[in-house]
Amino acid sequence: MRDIAIFAGSAHPQLAADICEHLSVPLHPVRVQRFANDCLEVQLQANCRERDVYLVQPLVPPVQENLVELLLMLDAARGASAARTTVVMPHFAYARSDKKDAPRISIGARLVADLLATSGADRVLAVTLHSPQVHGFFSVPVDHLNALQVLAGHFRAVADLSNAVVVSPDLGNAKEAAALARLLGVEVAAGAKQRFSDDKVVINSVIGDVAGRDAIVLDDEIAKGSTVFELIDRLRERGVASIRVACTHGLFAGDATRRLQEQPDVLEVVTTNTVPIGADKFVPKLTVLSIAPALAETIRRIHNGESVSRLFHDH
Repeated sequence: MRDIAIFAGSAHPQLAADICEHLSVPLHPVRVQRFANDCLEVQLQANCRERDVYLVQPLVPPVQENLVELLLMLDAARGASAARTTVVMPHFAYARSDKKDAPRISIGARLVADLLATSGADRVLAVTLHSPQVHGFFSVPVDHLNALQVLAGHFRAVADLSNAVVVSPDLGNAKEAAALARLLGVEVAAGAKQRFSDDKVVINSVIGDVAGRDAIVLDDEIAKGSTVFELIDRLRERGVASIRVACTHGLFAGDATRRLQEQPDVLEVVTTNTVPIGADKFVPKLTVLSIAPALAETIRRIHNGESVSRLFHDH
């Protein structure tokens, strides 16, 4: 891995360290300084000239702070004559702002994508964007990974899948749920969801056979958990035998993990480490899987000019 330089922002340094460990390369330090007027200054503390630079920074709370830090890191890499700069953004918080569904509102995902490109991003590496159209908001190449292989490997190892069914909370996520179901060799079902506000969700029906089955609920992210709790209630009404909850991005705002822990028929909550999870969020039912090996292999392939799509075919 010659001529590669990996830097971590403040958002998730442990994930960056894990990636570097898998690649057997050093993680270079970043100095972030705050001035008296509350402005940030960022310095990349390693040589970037004519090197392949990777900046690891998921957009997680505080999102605005981490976004500005990432933009400054990009500008610093460009000013240091990096040959190519790739943003490794395992979680893109603004991906949920992907359409104009009310008058006079902004489309944040498109705006942030433009900001990244303007600041010097030559490429973006993301994991499980909220919707397919977000990929098209970027004017630079995007390598869009998912965590389905990681999740499938876990469930194959710990669960009896003979009576399992993968359940998507809504039809928009049904394609991802169907892909996980194919990996596990089981059937798929989906909820019919209607969202009224950030924390008000109604699921009127569940499409598919779930009665007496072991349900694996799959969502892209869990924040407050409004959608997941609504789906759990509907599955309980339809007589499922057990429930496991899985997501790529475990944001777990407020007391979401405690409430999931208290659900008697929820056997396990599985997520990945695309976002940092504080010690106060851990409960006995929570399992966190590492996405670092997949990100490290993708970085290796990008750096060496190899196919990233083959990652999915190889499995």
